[in-house]
Amino acid sequence: MSDSYCPDCKRNTEVVVDHSAGDTVCSECGLVLEARSIDETSEWRTFADDSGDHDPNRVGGPVNPLLADAALSTVISRGANGSNADPTLARLQNRGGDPDRAIVLAFKTIANMADRLSLVTTIKDRANEIYKRLEDQKCTRGRNLEALVAACIYIACRQEGKPRTVKEICSIVAGATKKEIGRAKEFIVKQLKVEMGESMEMGTIHAGDYLRRFCSNLGMSHEEVKAVQETVQKAGDFDIRRSPISIAAAIIFMVTQLSESKKPLRDISIATTVAEGTIKNAYRDLFPHAVKIIPEWYAKERDLKNLSSPKA
Repeated sequence: MSDSYCPDCKRNTEVVVDHSAGDTVCSECGLVLEARSIDETSEWRTFADDSGDHDPNRVGGPVNPLLADAALSTVISRGANGSNADPTLARLQNRGGDPDRAIVLAFKTIANMADRLSLVTTIKDRANEIYKRLEDQKCTRGRNLEALVAACIYIACRQEGKPRTVKEICSIVAGATKKEIGRAKEFIVKQLKVEMGESMEMGTIHAGDYLRRFCSNLGMSHEEVKAVQETVQKAGDFDIRRSPISIAAAIIFMVTQLSESKKPLRDISIATTVAEGTIKNAYRDLFPHAVKIIPEWYAKERDLKNLSSPKA
């Protein structure tokens, strides 16, 4: 009980709360002080057994439309010592098998990889959708699950406009090499092309797609990041026949040479997962255009003489 002011009694009296009706009633005169009140306390109820497990969960997992039963199937609970509470029911359930067991495992693998890469939910959902389409075609049996899942994530990142390099994805995959992931990607594109009757849209990669992540990995200042972004935009006006990631790494190397915190080529190579030789080749192609692509507010023409001359 708690005290509350009663207008009939004209003083604070003890009140009784009727939770079923939502009424607050004066214990002395019976006046309803508040009707249909909302209970804002937790609605959790525990269905735990006598094992001492006080898990308040009263619901299952979220609905997943990609699964045959939308993830609403019943699972036999386990007892206190890890054994099934009802061996007969558990045996019957296992005998029936789970048609979604393989795809659930794939979804868990995708979730783990997405967490390690700090990917947003939309990318994870897109990767799940791509894998489900493969599973529907019955073409995943006998193939490397790690490679397929990694390839799904790679494609999903590109389609969502947040591309990751194959090397970045390969760094968090234990059971597949870069070559296997590349082959899995080509396999997925081929299979989905057969399904849709047309080429699969992968999304175009630009050098600017990688900049923020690479600059963050190198601990660059806001001014340096802004200069790199403007340089990449201006470099797009020239015919630099290098991959977008190579151009991004070379421009970072070029801009940091003009700052006080010069970044060693080795550090840039590690942060961007681009080989040092590849960065040098892209830098050699960009060097003749340095005056036109580097912003004037960041470096004057006389400052550009500090840029190291690329070796032929």
